[in-house]
Amino acid sequence: MLRKELDPLVIPTNGSPAPKREALVRPSICLRGVTLLRRTQEELTYDLKRNLFALVEGRYRRPASKPVLRNINLEVPPGEKVGVIGANGAGKSTLLKMICGILRPSKGTVEVRGSIAPLIELGAGFDPELSVFDNVILYGILLGSSKASMLERAPGILAFAELESYASMPVKTLSSGMTARLGFAIASDVDPDVLILDEVLSIGDEHFRNKCRRRLEHFWHKDATIITVSHDLAFIRESCTRVVCMEEGRLAFEGPTAAAIRFYLDTVSEADSLHRGE
Repeated sequence: MLRKELDPLVIPTNGSPAPKREALVRPSICLRGVTLLRRTQEELTYDLKRNLFALVEGRYRRPASKPVLRNINLEVPPGEKVGVIGANGAGKSTLLKMICGILRPSKGTVEVRGSIAPLIELGAGFDPELSVFDNVILYGILLGSSKASMLERAPGILAFAELESYASMPVKTLSSGMTARLGFAIASDVDPDVLILDEVLSIGDEHFRNKCRRRLEHFWHKDATIITVSHDLAFIRESCTRVVCMEEGRLAFEGPTAAAIRFYLDTVSEADSLHRGE
């Protein structure tokens, strides 16, 4: 995976002074030819004895890998708000994990410029044996903050998650909803250059979802680059300037929000018609 920042390129002319260095607008996120192959269950099941006998007898076949993302090319300039829509299993969340660096591409390159805050699989990095307070510190450090900063911010994070009374208890005692609230409170208590959201508005009850919306509005009014996955088309329509539609691991459509949503709904309608045999 390629993740680095480069200075603007300056090419001098023959015998002439080098042109003045200008600030070029480079994309915050750039994916070039990104493909991800996922191992099949056959490949994951490794039996040395069985494979050796198959090899000797000439029956060995290399296990196949299934493409999860297929030749994704995507650029997101600084400050743009991009929605990602598509059916379940289309590759939306996998695409976000690729951008965050959780997954590495089998082919292609991923470049992300600036600090990044991933609000995906909230709480997945918690240590269940550590206290809620200690996990706040640890999770924040993993996201790039200093220990001193997290110690200062921890009370506010616990208050937002409404978990002050659970601060000394192990995370394993929390419900899944509480864990997600804690993960959101930590990951959103930052000021990132790039914000990655995966269905975060489905966290908790209506009261907490309203708190999430109000906090996220702060990012929309700033210069943060945002990519969000959501099945809430009304939210996508109101919040995003551009939308990509995923279909079976590929970018099926990329364009203005209204056109992308129309494309997706037409695709769903066609699939429903085929299912009914019309």
